[in-house]
Amino acid sequence: MYRPMLRRSLYTGLVVGTALTAINHGVALAEGRFVASMLWQIPLTYAVPFCVATWGGLSNGRAERHR
Repeated sequence: MYRPMLRRSLYTGLVVGTALTAINHGVALAEGRFVASMLWQIPLTYAVPFCVATWGGLSNGRAERHR
């Protein structure tokens, strides 16, 4: 595990996940309407950018080693 990459991925997941949650669920959350499906939708909204950033970091690291 490469901690700097994981830290960067976590930060990316938090920033992008928060923006996407605000876009997708902001009105409902601001009005206090919490639908049961949000229990899995919101965590996935944070997990996807984390996974994409991690995958990109790993792929970039592998590409650098093969040059």
